[in-house]
Amino acid sequence: QVQLVESGGGLVQAGGSLRLSCAASGRTFSIYAVGWFRQAPGKEREFVASINWSGYATSYADSVKGRFAISRDKPQNTVYLQMNSLKPEDTAVYYCAARPGPNNEYRYWGQGTQVTVSS
Repeated sequence: QVQLVESGGGLVQAGGSLRLSCAASGRTFSIYAVGWFRQAPGKEREFVASINWSGYATSYADSVKGRFAISRDKPQNTVYLQMNSLKPEDTAVYYCAARPGPNNEYRYWGQGTQVTVSS
């Protein structure tokens, strides 16, 4: 099993920045990639960004490209999501998730952290 704990959410004004953290524990050797997802009230959960566990491959949703950056601290088993130039439409609960292989679904999920961007 893999446990994921998110932190770093909060309230920020439009144009501001936040950095989310996702700390992994347990069988971290089984992780292939970690992704960030978000879900706004009344909307479907959507993909935000992902990084493979080696840290060399990243992927972003078009809506956050150029504003968000995903990275990994290997010794700390932590994945970060740096969010800059935040917009009110970025308001959502942000979740990190891990999957064990390239063709596997995201199997492990954190509890989520709220991000609220005021206009």
